[in-house]
Amino acid sequence: MKITPVKGTNDYLPAQAELRDYLQRKICETYENCGFQRIFTPILEDIENLDKSEGGDNLNLIFKVMKRGEKLEKAIRGGNPDQIADMGLRYDLTLPLSRYYANNRSSLPQPFKVIQIDKVYRAERPQKGRLREFMQCDIDILGSDSSSCEIELIHTTAKALLNIGIRQFKVKVNDRRVLREVLLSAGFMEDQLDSVCITFDKLSKIGPAGVEKELLEKEFDQGVIDRFMQMIENAPFTLEYVKTLCKNTEYIDTLSGIIDTSNALSEGKYSVEYDMTLVRGQGYYTGTVFEIESLEFGSSIAGGGRYDNLIGKFVKEQIPAVGFSIGFERIFSILSERGANYEDRPRKIVLLYEESEIADAIGKAEELRAEYSVALFVKPKKLGKFLNRLEDQGYDGFIIFGKDEGVRFFSE
Repeated sequence: MKITPVKGTNDYLPAQAELRDYLQRKICETYENCGFQRIFTPILEDIENLDKSEGGDNLNLIFKVMKRGEKLEKAIRGGNPDQIADMGLRYDLTLPLSRYYANNRSSLPQPFKVIQIDKVYRAERPQKGRLREFMQCDIDILGSDSSSCEIELIHTTAKALLNIGIRQFKVKVNDRRVLREVLLSAGFMEDQLDSVCITFDKLSKIGPAGVEKELLEKEFDQGVIDRFMQMIENAPFTLEYVKTLCKNTEYIDTLSGIIDTSNALSEGKYSVEYDMTLVRGQGYYTGTVFEIESLEFGSSIAGGGRYDNLIGKFVKEQIPAVGFSIGFERIFSILSERGANYEDRPRKIVLLYEESEIADAIGKAEELRAEYSVALFVKPKKLGKFLNRLEDQGYDGFIIFGKDEGVRFFSE
């Protein structure tokens, strides 16, 4: 039998698990301090819900769960592979949240400010930075269409990043409705816009040439593609420029207000700016979209947006909603390489004892636990090698029961 985890998943050593727990706790504490409440949803969702969720390319990455017993046998006999699965693993936390809200909204405050920190699953091709099982840290506000929700989410997410030691980042903001007007001005048809947005979202990865190639492969009009490519290659990406392309400036004015207010709240710790190229891949986004880019590491570390139509798929009425998700795995990787500073963590020590001293050793450990996190180990014969391993595992020091008056710290 194999001892390694399935490709795209990870085992975590104690020191790694400690860092992950610390990051989740600090993020969750920040969210709760800002008035958000935590919930949990199952990792399994009905396959119909997942298939109709407008998740963009993620719909091709769903882990499907086959029917069981006689239902599976019947589906196989029917010869239709689409009928073999009846459930799937969630690919993000937004679709489950929408279903949860539809099912429980009579018991929830309005608007509902919610935290989800949990695992999601995508059938990615495993590679560096691409896992099949990974953690997301989301906050959402459901039931309000006010732009103050976007401002609050940007401020709270940025605050969480600062609280875990992430510095030097900028928040990029766009609005899908503004982008749609820009695309219409280039000559694309209304029913083509979602497909164009999915391609345009890849601009930072595949460049203008890649975007043009994919639009041609989708068989859009050559003249429209040419006008659009000239627009994105030569235009100054400013709200003032976009105003010249759009008939309705209401959304642009709202976007400007979100950016100006968020910058004032940042107190210079980060910047918030307009980015016309920002799309976000999920098809369910309807309005404002945002993303946080680490200037130190040159990568996206958070993203989200407004999805005013998704809950309506369950309740047959439009319920406004907007959310922001921190890219937990990317941040965990960054802080693992850089080294995290556990500012509020009690120091971890080991109490070593002879086997016959276990009862007294536990009593001593309880005294020490008023100040330290204390682990108990029987004193080994090869003490030096054992202590080196403890230090490698993140312990700060040790004390030998019955011999040491105080803790001996490795750093001293």
